[in-house]
Amino acid sequence: MPPADNARFLIEASKQRHQQARHRAQQAIEAAERRGTRPTVVGIARAAAVSRSWLYTQSDLVAAIGQLQQRAPAGSGRSRSAPASDASLRRRLEASLERNKQLREQVADLTARLEAAHGELRRLRTLTPQGASHATDTR
Repeated sequence: MPPADNARFLIEASKQRHQQARHRAQQAIEAAERRGTRPTVVGIARAAAVSRSWLYTQSDLVAAIGQLQQRAPAGSGRSRSAPASDASLRRRLEASLERNKQLREQVADLTARLEAAHGELRRLRTLTPQGASHATDTR
């Protein structure tokens, strides 16, 4: 007996999930419109519990978000922080470079210590006869 073909059930379930996701996204867009806020794809995706990548595949929903963005005033959404100044970015870069330098020095020190430890192990193995480690075994 051949295995049952359950593909139609999988296809139907997939269609239902797709329709439910679209419905949630449309509701999130409508809610943003009622609030008068300036929606973003990220915000709508989060509110609708869908992925941004999926939302971007729905061109009509993205277009609706774009239309709302055109209508809503720019300051109505979440307040944006000012971009970092050049001086701030330079300080962050300098701090990162200094940290990288410290880490490189630490790695070099640890590498040298590891090499010394391996050398010491090798030296001790050459001094110890092969059977000596089993000589103390009193089974």
